[in-house]
Amino acid sequence: MKFAMLGGGMVGACYMQAFLEQGHSLVGLCDLQPNAAVAGAVQAAGGQVHTAPGAWLAGADVVVSAVFGTVAREVFAASLPHLQQGAVYVDMTTADPAEMRACGALAQAGAAHFVDVAITGAVNLGGSRTPLLVAGVKAGFVQELFLPLGGSVRVVGEQPGDAASLKLLRSIYTKGMEALAVECLVTAEAMGLREPLYAVLQDIDETPLRTLMESMVRTHIPHSARRRNEVAEAQQQMVRNGLAPIVSPAVEALFATTAQAHAAQPFTGASTDEAIAWLGSHVLASRP
Repeated sequence: MKFAMLGGGMVGACYMQAFLEQGHSLVGLCDLQPNAAVAGAVQAAGGQVHTAPGAWLAGADVVVSAVFGTVAREVFAASLPHLQQGAVYVDMTTADPAEMRACGALAQAGAAHFVDVAITGAVNLGGSRTPLLVAGVKAGFVQELFLPLGGSVRVVGEQPGDAASLKLLRSIYTKGMEALAVECLVTAEAMGLREPLYAVLQDIDETPLRTLMESMVRTHIPHSARRRNEVAEAQQQMVRNGLAPIVSPAVEALFATTAQAHAAQPFTGASTDEAIAWLGSHVLASRP
């Protein structure tokens, strides 16, 4: 397979080297100012360094974009006229899902296939084994291309933007958990209770994630007022130990909003689906 790389930063350099090690041929790399190591690797592989997309892309079966997400659509639009018929354009940027969908629409009007690939880990830690989510008509092809690199590659849909959307949904949970872990463990350490805390949290560790999340959402509404009080007390404990809550006030605000909405229009359902629907319309719905 002949491939081209757009962007010679950490991600671009990582996957360029991984593809070369798999025996694929490098047509060239596009980067305004590639570092000496990357430029040397391109030349050693028989490719050329370019400063802009152009006719040179026509020699590639697969074009991998690892540029900044803010210019992803612009770079794709500049590349599209030069892609060969049936070429696969793999976007590994952090572009917004709407931008991915727009690129997918542009590709349909052109001669190429656009595939949205979301990186769900840290490439500086996992390298080419970092887990990937893939979406697009040619997602299966891209999955087979990346699987030999050793990481998890999951097809999540045929619509470009689905992978990017799922990554952001994942971030709501993981980054929220990260922020709460910071508040929780720093407070536990200040109180000399960090080690016992791990034992107290063992039941959560042993509960399957889907079961845990759905149970939380299902029981959130009827217990929101009481749980809001617990969050307030937890913040008072942080303050007593010389710490300033940052995330917990927002958590308290969500519980308070749910309790107020439940008091005004009681939730009478019992299932997770019913709870999600009620919360979407009574608590998280956009307000003018």
